[in-house]
Amino acid sequence: MMNFPIRAPSSTSSSSCSNIQPPPCLTHASRNFKFPLLLPQAICSSQKMYRSSGGHAEAPTNTNPLKIYMVGRCYLGLSEAQPLVSKQSINRHLSPVEAVVTPTAQDVSDTPFIGDDKIGVLLLNLGGPETLEDVQPFLFNLFADPDIIRLPRLFSFLQKPLAQFVSVARAPKSKEGYASIGGGSPLRRMTDAQAEELRKSLWAKNVPANVYVGMRYWHPFTEEAIEQIKRDGITKLVVLPLYPQFSISTSGSSLRLLESIFREDEYLVNMQHTVIPSWYQREGYITAMVNLIEKELKDFDSPNEVMIFFSAHGVPLAYVEEAGDPYKAEMEECVDLIIGELQKRNITNEYTLAYQSRVGPVEWLKPYTDDTIVELGKRGVKSLLAVPISFVSEHIETLEEIDVEYKELALKSGIQKWGRVPALGCEPTFISDLADAVIESLPYVGAMAVSNLEARQSLVPLGSVEELLAAYDSQRKELPPLVLVWEWGWTKSAETWNGRAAMLAVLLLLFLEVTTGQGFLHQWGILPLFR
Repeated sequence: MMNFPIRAPSSTSSSSCSNIQPPPCLTHASRNFKFPLLLPQAICSSQKMYRSSGGHAEAPTNTNPLKIYMVGRCYLGLSEAQPLVSKQSINRHLSPVEAVVTPTAQDVSDTPFIGDDKIGVLLLNLGGPETLEDVQPFLFNLFADPDIIRLPRLFSFLQKPLAQFVSVARAPKSKEGYASIGGGSPLRRMTDAQAEELRKSLWAKNVPANVYVGMRYWHPFTEEAIEQIKRDGITKLVVLPLYPQFSISTSGSSLRLLESIFREDEYLVNMQHTVIPSWYQREGYITAMVNLIEKELKDFDSPNEVMIFFSAHGVPLAYVEEAGDPYKAEMEECVDLIIGELQKRNITNEYTLAYQSRVGPVEWLKPYTDDTIVELGKRGVKSLLAVPISFVSEHIETLEEIDVEYKELALKSGIQKWGRVPALGCEPTFISDLADAVIESLPYVGAMAVSNLEARQSLVPLGSVEELLAAYDSQRKELPPLVLVWEWGWTKSAETWNGRAAMLAVLLLLFLEVTTGQGFLHQWGILPLFR
């Protein structure tokens, strides 16, 4: 029997630190990151101390202002800056931050950082096919992204052929899913609505800003949004990925694309900008999520007996263990913050977290959502409330995967009552908090763009995102460590070996197809596109 981390909130949960507001730059819990350099270099402008169990650390006074990345209300120094405390001291004394970050936005109608500037906000999202005919090319764009399918550099020339193969193979099943939710993804329509509501909220807070939508894999593409930003003459830009938690495969992929666009365009090099890499710890987001959960619990006959089931989009385990992706740590902290706020309202239901939407034979973050649902049924859980924790808009993974596939699985597994918390969408508290996040970042827009040369070296200011992407790239050069024991079945070792064997077989097949010009892919008319 598989063991899943089902928890009941304790009396010493995150609510115990509700009176201590952490510096906003501490956006990650103090967990064992692969690359712990992100926390020791953080310096907060609004507070000069970390909350720690063994004293305090003051911000250094000799930090070079030209070597600081700024994100929100945080300064993240480069290697030239002296760290506040040693890495060992941070790991030993810094207690986990489990309190929401309260917005500090102010009335900016007469503040100097707007002036004559034209403010723009760029919302980044995944994108989705709007018709059934869009499904296969959308999937091609998705799998052609090296942050989605990681190939060894030696085989990088096979990225597009492999993407074409996978997209053609998956298109029929994906079309069935999109057909079941109306023939296309509602993501663009909902993201456009969020953009409009965010624009209204910013104007209501005396920040006249234009809001743009840039999708990674479908229209309106990020490139299209950037062209509109240039036509509108935007001089200050806030980049806001619509992913609460940062991951290499979501926010990281969009930011990598944006970085390449910025480097190639003189207008963009000179445009002042900043990035809000993640915002899962913000008070408005947590409050909005708790409000929705509380509302849905009331629809059950016995609300106190309902299992709260957080389902997050999964990522390959290697992203976390080998590339230093903070996604899992941020997701777990996000759940802790939500549970802490629920407990303040005397809601003490049991809860668990699982990961959905895995693709291919490689190992992804566990526990898997489908396995967890079956196990909960075996344990006698009768009422379950699904919470799509990593999604702020309805799309195929909520409307079809959760609402249809997982609900059906739950009922077959003995769970009698099923509910699902809707995605945040245009929930007013959520939108208002996003507007506050934008306003709080405005004083730091362009603080690093001191020269064209320096601006071309990276998308500035990126802060921890730039460091994370650099760490990710450095790890991609290495093959995953060998698994010492060869096993068959569905153990961790077997999944790893089976996945590698399958990938090697696919790569060999594609290599022969490309080099010989013969084979079933050519007969299907797939590979000639890449000659």
